[in-house]
Amino acid sequence: MSNIAIITARGGSKRIPRKNIKEFCGKPIIAYSIEAALGSGIFDEVMVSTDDEEIASIAKEFGASVPFFRSSENSGDHAPTIEVVGEVLESYKASGKEFDYWCCLYPTAPFVTSVTLKDAFEALQKSGCDALIPVVRFSFPPQRCFVINDDKLSYKWPENEFARSQDLEPFYHDAGQFYMQRSSSIQKKKTLVPEETYAFVVDETQVQDIDNMDDWIIAELKYKRLTET
Repeated sequence: MSNIAIITARGGSKRIPRKNIKEFCGKPIIAYSIEAALGSGIFDEVMVSTDDEEIASIAKEFGASVPFFRSSENSGDHAPTIEVVGEVLESYKASGKEFDYWCCLYPTAPFVTSVTLKDAFEALQKSGCDALIPVVRFSFPPQRCFVINDDKLSYKWPENEFARSQDLEPFYHDAGQFYMQRSSSIQKKKTLVPEETYAFVVDETQVQDIDNMDDWIIAELKYKRLTET
């Protein structure tokens, strides 16, 4: 069995300039993803898909490979993750390398550890599913959300106004950390969520979106709290 970790790190971040290599608690944030993948021991190849020379240099410094650069077609703001993964797999295939499983790991996921990746891979194999996605439960039930029309507040679903939170179906969202999938699955249909996708539930204390500098500050505080306890 052969597995690859693909860390996607383009250079054109706008909301947080140079986001993928910005220092996070003492080292470039991409280093955490590289070290988690390498430390897990489940990957035959840990590579960074980038269009940026500086990112490539830092990635190599922390032990990842950068055998080729990402195409301009997949380096824009709207390039789908699945297309980036597909490009990487095709490039390796052209050089004679194929993999049974791939894991797309985001470069801004410092809460992902080697243990998390090992546990996820084991869960995927045991499940018999084609894919795995880490998800986190919404802390407040979306069924009781409000909408605003003409500055006036109302329930989106009035029938849930008096429902107890524990009686409502739990909803989950993508943790935004990584995706694991059988390579044969992407050949059938290019999607991150094929029909047989295993839900790998993670605690909300180990998840933090990092879309702006406020998010970044919160993420560092959470990370320090987690690693100090």
